[in-house]
Amino acid sequence: MPAGCSRPLRLCWTQRIPSSSTKISVMAGSVSAKWRSIWPGKGEPEPAIPRTEKTALVKSRRGQGLYRQRVKAIERACRITHVDNPDHLIASHCKPWRHCSNEERLDGENGLMLTPSIDHLFDRGFISFEDSGRLLVSPVADQTSLAKMAIEINETVNVGVFSSGQREYLDFHRNDIFLESR
Repeated sequence: MPAGCSRPLRLCWTQRIPSSSTKISVMAGSVSAKWRSIWPGKGEPEPAIPRTEKTALVKSRRGQGLYRQRVKAIERACRITHVDNPDHLIASHCKPWRHCSNEERLDGENGLMLTPSIDHLFDRGFISFEDSGRLLVSPVADQTSLAKMAIEINETVNVGVFSSGQREYLDFHRNDIFLESR
């Protein structure tokens, strides 16, 4: 019998159970019985998960690739930074996904191609746009951070006219997402 064996394994060896498959079966039964005595009603133990990892159930958004293509067909660059490399742009919803019907979620008119920092500001309601294209900056937004992101706070910035479909979604953004006061 190998040194350092557990008690159930020692019992298997000392009882001289004839076949190795029977030994394994008896061992498994002993371990299961021990587990049930520690955690009644819990069944078999779950495999250990390292502390640096966790298991998660992820709900993914279907159609995101199609949505991005549709937005790119309308918007070719970030309206504020003018970055036009698709690798550095996010297809951002004007009317957020959670508030949309299935059709609105994939409507290219419901989107703008934005750089990540501009997307963050737009998504959180720190900036929005008038139908005419004038940039709106929330009084809640941190002015120092905006200046570091090259957003002109004291100047009138116009990013160009929006389509009629975009104007409908931007109306929702201004009324329900944009932060107008502290």
